[in-house]
Amino acid sequence: MISMYVTYAGNADTPFNREHWINVHFPLVRQCWGPYGLERLGGFFPQGDDSGLIAIAHCVFRDEAAMRAALSSPETARVMADVDLVTAVKPQRSLAKPL
Repeated sequence: MISMYVTYAGNADTPFNREHWINVHFPLVRQCWGPYGLERLGGFFPQGDDSGLIAIAHCVFRDEAAMRAALSSPETARVMADVDLVTAVKPQRSLAKPL
């Protein structure tokens, strides 16, 4: 398995539609990337840590090949277009391999 973290930076004044992110965007991500090997998806909102992060998604893929297939799939355009409905912030991706 491999984990991909998708982070959104901002502050308390940065527009971010939490309801859409959880109730629309996450199901869309599961629909688009599930067939490529997305196994789990979760998200959270850091509280009061002043780190500049407003949201973090944790995507767990079967393996690195599955993640790369999902990210290069035609469906990723739908995922990214939907991000624009959540926020104007461009998400950043980072990887974490299991210990």
